[in-house]
Amino acid sequence: MILTVVKRDGRIVGFNEEKIVTAIRKAMLHTELGEDMQLIRQIADRISFYGDAQMTVEAIQDMVEVELMKSSRKDVAQKYIAYRNQRRIARKAKTRDIFLEIINIKSNDVTRENANMNADTPAGMMMKFASETTKPFVDDYLLSEDTTAAVKNNYLHIHDKDYYPTKSLTCIQHPLDKILIGGFSAGHSESRPAKRIETASIMACISMETAQNEMHGGQAIPAFDFYLAPFVRSSFIEEVKALEEVYGKDYSHLYNKEIGDYVSRPLIGLVGEERILQHAINKTVRRVHQSMEAFIHNMNTIHSRGGNQVVFSSINYGTDTSAEGRCIIRELLNSTYEGVGNGETAIFPIQIWKKKRGVSYLPEDRNYDLYTLACKVSARRFFPNFLNLDATFNQNSEWRADDPKRYIHEVATMGCRTRVFENRFGMKTSVGRGNLSFSTINIVRLAIECMNIEDKELRIAQFFAKLDNLLEITARQLHERMEFQRTAFAKQFPLLMSVLWNGCENLKPGDTISSVINQGTLGIGFIGLAECLVALTGKHHGQSEEAQELGLRIITYMRDRANQFSEQYQHNYSVLATPAEGLSGKFTRIDRKKFGVLPGITDRDYYTNSNHVPVYYKCSAHHKAQVEGPYHELTTGGHIFYVEVDGDATHNPEAIMRVVDMMDKYNIGYGSVNHNRNRCMNCGYENATANLTECPKCGSKAIDRLQRITGYLVGTTDRWNSAKLSELNDRVIHD
Repeated sequence: MILTVVKRDGRIVGFNEEKIVTAIRKAMLHTELGEDMQLIRQIADRISFYGDAQMTVEAIQDMVEVELMKSSRKDVAQKYIAYRNQRRIARKAKTRDIFLEIINIKSNDVTRENANMNADTPAGMMMKFASETTKPFVDDYLLSEDTTAAVKNNYLHIHDKDYYPTKSLTCIQHPLDKILIGGFSAGHSESRPAKRIETASIMACISMETAQNEMHGGQAIPAFDFYLAPFVRSSFIEEVKALEEVYGKDYSHLYNKEIGDYVSRPLIGLVGEERILQHAINKTVRRVHQSMEAFIHNMNTIHSRGGNQVVFSSINYGTDTSAEGRCIIRELLNSTYEGVGNGETAIFPIQIWKKKRGVSYLPEDRNYDLYTLACKVSARRFFPNFLNLDATFNQNSEWRADDPKRYIHEVATMGCRTRVFENRFGMKTSVGRGNLSFSTINIVRLAIECMNIEDKELRIAQFFAKLDNLLEITARQLHERMEFQRTAFAKQFPLLMSVLWNGCENLKPGDTISSVINQGTLGIGFIGLAECLVALTGKHHGQSEEAQELGLRIITYMRDRANQFSEQYQHNYSVLATPAEGLSGKFTRIDRKKFGVLPGITDRDYYTNSNHVPVYYKCSAHHKAQVEGPYHELTTGGHIFYVEVDGDATHNPEAIMRVVDMMDKYNIGYGSVNHNRNRCMNCGYENATANLTECPKCGSKAIDRLQRITGYLVGTTDRWNSAKLSELNDRVIHD
């Protein structure tokens, strides 16, 4: 008698006779004689009784074929066998078509799924081959039936599904001090602790590159200024010691001399120790500047994941008020302003300024001068973005201005928008933590299905009923994926689970990561709030107060359910304002095919990202901030606020400052500014001239627009998918 079944992925589940009944019945319904439930039950009972205690799925299906061939209904056996063969052929045919498109480097939603991945290179092609063959395996063998149905019917999208079998996690905020002070082993060799700023900057790169190969998401450093500051002082001491050798004098009393600021100044007119001190400062500043140049250059050239993409890297900074920390910030910003190569804007790392009253925002603040520099740099180079530590939901009662490690209690973010801060299982911090996985709900489809209900209250009530059911499925899917991730061994992540992840210091290579994984978060994402509201009310939240009220009600409900799931499953669930790239077009394309072109809903090639006001809707920046701001407190898994400004922002840093002021006023957690930037694809020349068609430097007509796609920049729109290109062309300026 069959008791258990070995699935194709190796999992062992209880035997369910009804699955045999269902399979045979489907085959019978495709024959002239139709179904015969008595025969079906006889065959199912016989297989159940005579089968081995444990059997594979294939072995059971073989028994079904044999029993059907022995019965009077050989016509059913033929249909059953044909169906199995058709399934195999269909899978192979689909795989063949996808492979041919990859081989022929066609620009489509498969090869342009990620704009910062070059799928046309050999390494990129290999990655896409692996990705497209892994996803069907996940659908067939790793997902529950209700999850598979939700994905198939366009209600749910599982992000990084191709990485599902690897048990990898999404992202992490690197506790870089552990690496800089203690060194690390990445599996093949060891790296010694850093002693000088040059080594520290290189180790920061290596840390993110190594972890990128162990994870399926991005890498971030939560306090870049704090972590690198000690190596400014150690480098300064080296310069003083070098001068001791030159002059044959003892200057050891200068090693720890208090320095107000590391600022280069001419040596003319300086004598004695004053000259020695300034000379050492000048040399140190030059080394820090070169180290920041090298850091930025490396983050744009060091490749990961088989060599086909640079690291998805972010760095948070701005609140270290020490002279050394300020030196790091200043020279990082100066290097960013200068650009890389021929003066091009660096795509990575995504830089994030941590804005905090009393530290880095108000004119009387110690780091206000660096804040104004950050706005100047952002006006030219798009970065830094701005993280509002003063937002009510970004504050931490443990933060103290006199705490040298206060950054531990400061929120940090991934440049794309992912936020990890609250924690049910340990300290409230971003450091050493990250997202485990996230999935996105298509709330537009739920709303479309309710559109024809005339009674407004009933229509909205039906929407919430559908939403609740889908939230249950999504939470359970994330829980099941997390339970699968728990079974991974620490040795599978040589750096992540030996140095970086909170609690990993207690793990041995052969231990599973189960005991520490709850430090991470699970994200329930959503897309298309604007289109959802149009379907339910006739207008989106930028147009109507009624729609805005309903929008906040919807996302509040999702937030409340996420909190309930946290209790139910004992995980850190949160709601994420999904940074959709390929997904924005995928959801729309499938919904349009089923429901047709619906004005304001499926009539464009994309759904609006998360809770944003549609990019094509003309409104003021203040109105956009008023509408989108309240959603940030609800989406603690991550969010971002954008403003599009007109023309050349290079000489208008005040425009950036006005946006940050709006963030402060409307309790917005994280934001950035988009503006025009042309790039010559031949020589790298950049400017902000409107409608530029020819490079004034080399004469090339290969001019592209440098633009932000979902939170990060992309060097060329050639790698954007069709939906995001359509969205880019629809973007309007916010006055």
